[in-house]
Amino acid sequence: MSIKSTARSWLQSAGVYEQASRFWMWLEPRSSRVVRAATGKNGRLTSRYLARHPSARLHIGSGDNHLAGWLNTELCPRGDEIYLDATRPFPFDPNTFELIYSEHMIEHIGYADAVKMIAECYRVLRPAGTLRVVTPDLAFLRSLLDGRPHPLRADYLAFYQQHNRLGDPFDETHLVNHFVRAWGHQFIYDRDTLLGLLRAAGFQSVDVRALNDSPVPALRGLAKLDRMPEGFLEMESLTVEGTKPRA
Repeated sequence: MSIKSTARSWLQSAGVYEQASRFWMWLEPRSSRVVRAATGKNGRLTSRYLARHPSARLHIGSGDNHLAGWLNTELCPRGDEIYLDATRPFPFDPNTFELIYSEHMIEHIGYADAVKMIAECYRVLRPAGTLRVVTPDLAFLRSLLDGRPHPLRADYLAFYQQHNRLGDPFDETHLVNHFVRAWGHQFIYDRDTLLGLLRAAGFQSVDVRALNDSPVPALRGLAKLDRMPEGFLEMESLTVEGTKPRA
């Protein structure tokens, strides 16, 4: 057993692991904001990126899916990612970016904050620019409860239980209850709610897309498929795009 696993087991047995995790989740982004503001690193990285990329592209919540040629951002940045709290005004001028991409991030903020995030995406996009959002699909969770057949259903349940170290009993109801609460999830979208969010912000040509496919070539093949067995990410994800009207 690794030192990290041993420490986690000890903290869990002492009944303080969850409290420590919540405290760290509260502290880390705040310390990142303070450090980046004090050092000016965010501004330097952003200015350098924009100077080198006339067709600027913003990646919100990059995690470990670091996209080449994009300005990768994170709440807790590492390396050349920049700090970005998507619930606050973005530190960019209007009409800065040609494309904006966000994958499995928007579900980690509340609905009211998501409204602000999409409005900021609209503001910093150039006219005719495109926003692409990938997020868990509430319809997928409903399909599990409805018992709709799917060739990957049993394999997905088995993977989910093992990957998340969940004990028995475990079935579709247990999975859905865990899914909507785990990893800091705040709001899980269905098709109409997410499309409505983009339309309300002013986006046009709003529609659902297939995962990793788009009429915009630069928005194809961006999703990080290797974080799950083949077909699972596509099965659980909802992908939408919208375009900012031309001036």
